[in-house]
Amino acid sequence: MEQDSKSSANKNDGDFIDFGFQSVPKTEKEARVKSVFSSVARNYDVMNDLMSLGVHRLWKDALMDWLAPQPHHSLMDLAGGTGDVALRFLKRGGGHVTIVDINEDMLAAGQARAVMKPYADKLEWVVGNAEKLPLADNSVDRATIAFGLRNVTNRDVALAEIYRVLKPGGRFCCLEFSKVENKLFSKIYDEWSFKILPQMGQIVAKDRDSYQYLVESIRQFPDQYRLADMMTDAGFEQVRFRNLSGGIAAIHSGWKL
Repeated sequence: MEQDSKSSANKNDGDFIDFGFQSVPKTEKEARVKSVFSSVARNYDVMNDLMSLGVHRLWKDALMDWLAPQPHHSLMDLAGGTGDVALRFLKRGGGHVTIVDINEDMLAAGQARAVMKPYADKLEWVVGNAEKLPLADNSVDRATIAFGLRNVTNRDVALAEIYRVLKPGGRFCCLEFSKVENKLFSKIYDEWSFKILPQMGQIVAKDRDSYQYLVESIRQFPDQYRLADMMTDAGFEQVRFRNLSGGIAAIHSGWKL
């Protein structure tokens, strides 16, 4: 994957971690990420549509196809913010959903959405850290995280926590931006990402810096194969992934057996 030279420090110093193309103390990343998402919360859903030209909806539908919700399934949607994944899960016939997000502003934006009101009795909104989930061991049938794992400071710890709260026989699916495989397409995607998206953030959300970080964080995230290895290391079995839109995004699946 493309990587800024500054990020190399992360691999050599255990006290530092990537924050976009910056290398920052691990103790600072959580607060910085909170600040970013507090800033973008009000315009988050609108910007998702603009940035992906609406394709993120198809990606989330594909996530549900893999997850195959059933009425007896409980779901923990981690970094679930505005409730997009939870809403799809419930519309597909899934059971109770616990939405966990570290950012109260994102949860508030989700709770304010009119489309969530008919499902209020099946939803629980919880402020929580991915590295220390406020759920009991073996307590949910399914777990998801969509476009949130790259913002976690210690991703290995978060994966271990997801594994902990899943019931035996439970399934975890991660939808995240990944590595584009075609070189020509990758160049076009880079032009769109680095030149257009931060400008959109400035015009629509009046916040270029947050969207610059979000673009950079995608480039710093492990590729498809590395993430699959990380899930296996966390204990998941039958780990596999599916590329979406040529690798712009990917769904990873693993089971707790």
